[in-house]
Amino acid sequence: MISSVLRSGFVAIVGRPNVGKSTLLNKLVGQKVSITSRKAQTTRHRVVGIRTEPEAQFVFVDTPGFQLRHGGRMNAALNRSVKQTLTDVDVVLVVVEAGKFNQGDSQVVSLLPEDRPVLLVINKQDEIKDKAAMLAFVQQVSAARPFAEIVPVSAKHGTGVEILLQVLAKYLPEGPAMYGEDDVTDQTERVLAAELIREKLFRLSGDEIPYATAVVIDKFEEQGKLRRIFASILVDRDSQKAIVIGKGGEKLKEISTQARIDMEKAFDCKVYLEVWVKVKGGWADDVRVLKSLGIE
Repeated sequence: MISSVLRSGFVAIVGRPNVGKSTLLNKLVGQKVSITSRKAQTTRHRVVGIRTEPEAQFVFVDTPGFQLRHGGRMNAALNRSVKQTLTDVDVVLVVVEAGKFNQGDSQVVSLLPEDRPVLLVINKQDEIKDKAAMLAFVQQVSAARPFAEIVPVSAKHGTGVEILLQVLAKYLPEGPAMYGEDDVTDQTERVLAAELIREKLFRLSGDEIPYATAVVIDKFEEQGKLRRIFASILVDRDSQKAIVIGKGGEKLKEISTQARIDMEKAFDCKVYLEVWVKVKGGWADDVRVLKSLGIE
């Protein structure tokens, strides 16, 4: 525990799907603790990322993007998770994409709490070159509600991230660190393993595989400096299974290989990984499956 820390608190990162929340979290923490992809709605779990500086400890909570268009048991559970997170944190970062503030963004902003600081983070700032255009955009978003601070960043390139940390620190409550100096996440290796497989699935399947896929860890064994992991990718239809496996099994092999390499970096040990693909129609509305995924 770090006695020199003067401020410490929980910070929620919220926004509509696919505005760069997970990329921002990884930059704020300094390493990957949340998966990213081009597909909207990648994050399904509350992910804690921790960054400790000499005078402040930031405990970031990444949330699923508010699902504003689609129903279903899983999406309802995800929205409940976001709302619960907002009641448990000290500060809220709401992320929007530079030059794009649509009805979805407006709905998210309308759901934010009034009783704690809300900072507006304008991501992909490099996409607006004209200062006048950026000022006009800031005025447009600010009309939705008052923000404690407005900070433009580029999560992809890391621009403005250090400034965001400096600004954010003054809104954290005074108090000692809640986690150790070297802690960067509270995610278990089992959860991280599933998330890394799902990230590779999303990245390598392009637009062929819909959001309705999941990864279940069937067995996770620790044997000294070796992890033996057996996992299943759930899909809705046989046609999706064929796409994930690929011709001659090449796609599944690539997904598994890249996931294993990332796991070995994250766990600092060798990993034996087996991944299978299973068809389970309607899994996103199956209570038992959602509970096994930590989504209720």
